[in-house]
This record gives sequence, structure tokens and C-alpha cells, in this order.
Amino acid sequence: MILYPAMDLMGGRVVRLAQGRFEDSTAYSADPAEALARFAEAGAQWAHVVDLDGARARAPVQHGLIAGIAREVPIGLQVAGGFRTRDQIAEMLDSGVRRIVVGSLAVDRPDLVHGFFEEFGSDRITLSLDVRLIGGVPLVATAGWTEDSGRSLWDIAALYPQARHLLLTDIGRDGMLAGPNFALLEEAGERLPHLAVQASGGISSLEDLRRLQTDGAIVGKALWEGRIGLAEALHACA
Repeated sequence: MILYPAMDLMGGRVVRLAQGRFEDSTAYSADPAEALARFAEAGAQWAHVVDLDGARARAPVQHGLIAGIAREVPIGLQVAGGFRTRDQIAEMLDSGVRRIVVGSLAVDRPDLVHGFFEEFGSDRITLSLDVRLIGGVPLVATAGWTEDSGRSLWDIAALYPQARHLLLTDIGRDGMLAGPNFALLEEAGERLPHLAVQASGGISSLEDLRRLQTDGAIVGKALWEGRIGLAEALHACA
């Protein structure tokens, strides 16, 4: 399983949100480039970086900063937040970013996202679906979790048979250190066997990582708050 230490950026600073609420953020003192260098020194091969300002604005805000960092650090970056056009994706990939995350756009504009997969390839695009469990059904939320698409995880995933990577977040657990939704992740593995699923939301311990049966795990708050050591987490995922 690949561990993706996560770094969320707001105003050029590393922060973490609780359940996606911008008004409920915690800022950390780490310099983004230095933090990514430390991830690499600990043995991480990937990191997950989010432009939170871009996600909120639905347009690039910190892409220039992230592109500059990508040229400096010896680690594969998977970047999310604010991607709306093929030119934005092409520019970021040209800077050295390895993979682009597409979320709300995959729900709102499947025609456009199909074009991204065709042009850039299924290994350069990660489909990101954020869900709320309502009546036991994982419904996809959009627009930074502020809107409900009214469509299930299974319906949206079925639109993209060419996809290879799925970042799956249970909104109710994100940033809450309550443990991942193992049942949902297991069901996703069974129903979407063609996708390499990245578990996101709630991972708070080494035991959580050992229990996961996914292809990847996104870990943010637990690392930043020292609940998990990165070297230990990488060992648990090996």
C-alpha cells in the first residue's frame, strides 16, 4: 500500500481543516518545500498536496507555488484543488507534478474529464469522490463539500471505466481522527475492482493503516499532530 502524506495549503501555509470547514482550520509552521523534503528523507515516494484556496475558488490560486515546489523536491506529487481546464493540468504536469486530482468537475462535467483521461492518460489523473453516507448510501458531495450531487459513489464511478485511481473520502471522518470507514472502503474494493483506491478520512493510528486493504492511504492530521510518525507509518504500509 502506498502512503501519501498529505499537505493542505491555504495562503501558502500548511493547514488542516475539520470536515472541510474553512472556518475550522489549524495552521502549522512548516515551510511547504521543507516539509516535502522531510517526507522524502523519511522514505515517502509520494505526497498529496491540496490547494485549498483553489478548491474554494474553483480556480487555480496556489498552482504557481506548487509547481515551483514540484521542481525542487525528489518526491512524486499528487495535486488537488482548482483544476478546471486542460491547460491548467498540462502546465502542472509539465512542472513535474506526477498526478492531478479531479473531483467536483468529474461530477459536473464528465465530458470534459473524459477528455483529460484521453489526453493525459489514466495514470496521470486521480478521480476524487467525497461522500456523505445518507441512509447507508454514499452520496457524492461537490463544491468543496458544500453541495450534494444527489448521485451515489457507484453512479459517478461508473461514468469512468477508463479511470485507474480513485481517492475516496468519507467526509464525516475527514480531519476528525475517528478512524477510516472500513466498511465503505471494503465495499468500494469489491464493487470497483478495476480502481486503485486511496483511503482518505479519519486515519489516526498505525493500526488503522495495518487494517486497510486499499492500494493507498492519505494521512494528514495524524502526521502533522504527531500521532503517527512518518517512518513508522511507511513501515506499516510496506
